Amino acid sequence: MKFNIAHTLRRRQVLMLLGLSVGLAASPALAQVPNVYPDRAIKIVVPFAPGAGTDAMARLIAQRLGETMKATFVVDNKAGASGAIGTQFVAQAPADGYTLLLVASPFTTVAASVPTANYDPLRQFAPVGMIASGPLVWVTNTAVPVTDMQGLVKLAKQKPGALNYGSAGSGGVNHLVLELLKSRTGTYITHIPYRGIAPATMDMMGGQIQLITGTIPALLPFIKNGSVRPLAVTSAKRSSALPDVPSMTESGFAGIDVVNYFALMAPAGTPEPVITALNAAINKVVVLPEVVARFKADAVEAAPGSPALLGHFIEADYRAWRNVVKTQNLKIE
Repeated sequence: MKFNIAHTLRRRQVLMLLGLSVGLAASPALAQVPNVYPDRAIKIVVPFAPGAGTDAMARLIAQRLGETMKATFVVDNKAGASGAIGTQFVAQAPADGYTLLLVASPFTTVAASVPTANYDPLRQFAPVGMIASGPLVWVTNTAVPVTDMQGLVKLAKQKPGALNYGSAGSGGVNHLVLELLKSRTGTYITHIPYRGIAPATMDMMGGQIQLITGTIPALLPFIKNGSVRPLAVTSAKRSSALPDVPSMTESGFAGIDVVNYFALMAPAGTPEPVITALNAAINKVVVLPEVVARFKADAVEAAPGSPALLGHFIEADYRAWRNVVKTQNLKIE
């Protein structure tokens, strides 16, 4: 089965962008919302601790949304349970447009793989707008005798279980992308969960484990100084941040297209005019030159689009990871 969780997003980009400019010119979204909205601060809940990449993205977007909508946006960190605590909080919040959730890949991967997550990303949330997306990168320590993904798979087949792979925790995207590779190649690579990708990176460079995936900004310094060896980015196309590193398609794994993403969601039942107004503001913010420049530094690309487009992406992502969990018979508590 072709696994392409970003395909829906990219396939509709051109149509969306054409429709966006016409729609905004013909019927400004803000005009559809009563003058009383927003009449108080809008909270963006980040289900992770301050200082994480998701938190930084939320603060960037909150500032720009505030300027665009002439409103106050505040970031509220509610960390715990791999993002489930903050996510559950928003699911139960009033559906009035004043409580939003900044989501990233754990929104779908944790829901797909951890039974105790206790939230439904499809039924309990209304999509507001995609912000940005970008791939992870596969890296090994320099002692591993491979230089590309084909070599890695060949080595894994020659020595089943001998390669150790570190992740930021069970059920996260950099755990499930390993399980996806294993399911597609029939290989056995040992998964070792860590409390965050930083300690996994240190152990990989120290030789305790051989392989990880991580975000490009987190691993780029080590790639540049030669401490780790990049094999491929996890997406179907190359990243401009690593132009010399091949994609999964180029590496011989067409159909594997995994990206980390950032988006805003609201509680299910949030009024459509409110969603429309927020979405219009997001689409303006993500293409601002200074925001695009910040995205480039973070190795992600702006991904403006409609709420429906985001909804299709979230559903495809969630169902694809559910399939990986089932195929690999994963039991994560």
